[in-house]
Amino acid sequence: MLNRIIPILLLLGVLGLCGQAGAAPFLLRADSSGGALNTAAELLEDPRGTLSIEDMADPSVQSHFAPARGRASVGQSRSVWWVKLQVQRDADAPSDWWLEVGSVTQLDLQLFLPDGQGGWTLRQSGERVNFSEGRDYPYRRMLFQLPGLQDQPLTLYLRTFDPAGNSFPLKAWQLDDLTLVAAQENLGLGLIYGVILALLLYNLFILISLRDNAYLWYVLTTASALVFIMSMTGHGMQYLWPDHPVPAWLDRITLPSLWGLFASRFTQTLLQTRVHVRWAHHLLSMACGVYLVAIALELLGQRYLAAWLIALLSLTSIPAALGAALIRWRQGFFPALLYLCGYGLVLGSVAILLLRTTGVLQPTGWNAYIFPMAVAAESILFSFALAYRIQILKQEKAAALVQADREKTARLAQMQASADELQAAVTRRTAELAAANQRLSERERELEHAAFHDALTELPNRRYLVERTESALANARRHEEPLALLLIDLDHFKPINDRFGHAAGDELLRVIGRRLRQQVRGGDAVARLGGDEFAVVIGGADAESQAMELARRLLDELSIPVRYGAEHLSVTISIGIALFPSHAHHFSGLYQSADQALYKAKGRGRSGLALYGEDGERSEDERLLLDVLKAPSGLGRV
Repeated sequence: MLNRIIPILLLLGVLGLCGQAGAAPFLLRADSSGGALNTAAELLEDPRGTLSIEDMADPSVQSHFAPARGRASVGQSRSVWWVKLQVQRDADAPSDWWLEVGSVTQLDLQLFLPDGQGGWTLRQSGERVNFSEGRDYPYRRMLFQLPGLQDQPLTLYLRTFDPAGNSFPLKAWQLDDLTLVAAQENLGLGLIYGVILALLLYNLFILISLRDNAYLWYVLTTASALVFIMSMTGHGMQYLWPDHPVPAWLDRITLPSLWGLFASRFTQTLLQTRVHVRWAHHLLSMACGVYLVAIALELLGQRYLAAWLIALLSLTSIPAALGAALIRWRQGFFPALLYLCGYGLVLGSVAILLLRTTGVLQPTGWNAYIFPMAVAAESILFSFALAYRIQILKQEKAAALVQADREKTARLAQMQASADELQAAVTRRTAELAAANQRLSERERELEHAAFHDALTELPNRRYLVERTESALANARRHEEPLALLLIDLDHFKPINDRFGHAAGDELLRVIGRRLRQQVRGGDAVARLGGDEFAVVIGGADAESQAMELARRLLDELSIPVRYGAEHLSVTISIGIALFPSHAHHFSGLYQSADQALYKAKGRGRSGLALYGEDGERSEDERLLLDVLKAPSGLGRV
């Protein structure tokens, strides 16, 4: 609401003064040194910033100038403002005068002085130029030497632009008087700087010793406040960055934002708002985020929005800090009272700064120094609050240690009384757990063996074969070696079960399993797939030749009769062989190919072997390609 009311009132004031006659020249007398000139100034708002010094000769432009009537600030405005000033010296006054523009944080200020030939001399100043370029004398404020005054009035123009607040306090000086005043000002401000710097260094030493977060935020708050004060007084530009324009990260938006950010974090830490005043903690955290947004807006060139954001932020951060301090004080936390006093001083000075920034309060000598003095007093009180806080923490720690020692003694006595009982219970429980773990391990081994082995022949089962073959295929791919899968089926096994019984068939399967294990190399795998079907996986560079050789041996070895009581049980075998990568690249394809070869061997009359592909069968890749070619034309193209 404030950002709407102030421009409206200002506009009405300017419009009301447009029809009045221009201000009379300011008469400089012998005793006018240090006097304010704004009573003789006239103002003109240039909303679009299109007017130039040549336009000042236009009577229609001159008719829009309105007397300032002592006004030295127009507050936050996106417009360019022109200030017209006429000065004339008294007959007894000196002819050499200096013009002071007291706004040390003005973004862009241009002074136009007549050059004596009907033209104008431009002097650029403000934050966009370095210290020496923006003034004619090394003074903390902008200072310009006026042309020698004669009997005729001297007309000059100031063009000022700063969306964060346009201010232009004007004074006329004799250089000797200004030098004396500057020495007194530097003495007073130097004392303030010294107090703040001493507290900063003292608490920095404590921070290094204690490593306490409250001291960290105090040091950052005090350091940013010190730089902020030096920037406001003009000493920052004079001593900290004299050879460069004011950097964006140290200007009148960034510095107060950093100070507000660190002060909010210091408040949260000192008053422990996260635990004791949660609503204030959340508001202060939000304020920290908004300060960061204001800094980002300033870096992006949105100075006007950033300035109003900082001004409106006081509606949340100030009540949060005051409320938290009052609540903590009523809770008996004495540092909150010291904080409340220090923050109250700064709050009053900040309120005055905001009134100056928005143009409600005009810049004067007394309100220019109230903020540095308030910050110095705040730093002292905050330092006391920190020291008292450390004392409270020490007392709380000592009390906690005493209580902890009492509790420790009680616990030790209780533990000593039940030590024997506890030890006995632990011993019993340990033995029980050891026995249970032993039984569990044995059961796990049994289950694992049963999951991967055939109960009758003690050979690995189909599940084991699948996992072993997948692993062997991966190893064969890495080493680019072949792999052979043999599927073995007993011929005429069912008649044995039918004639001699299942016990005879089981005995025959057990003997066949032992013979298979004896014939297969240690690095290869043999498994019973179920019923009278077995499988062998052979790897290595000579997998194909080994598979053929093993198949021939098995044809002879497994056909030897098995003695069962007075009977001799005889069977023959059929073997199907498939190779990786010749016939398939995956287990399923390899198994399918070996199975087809097995059926081919049986079709030839059993008791024989067959290699997949020897009669022209297609490999897995060839079958896939053929399926693609047989697909409809649209799908085939895909």
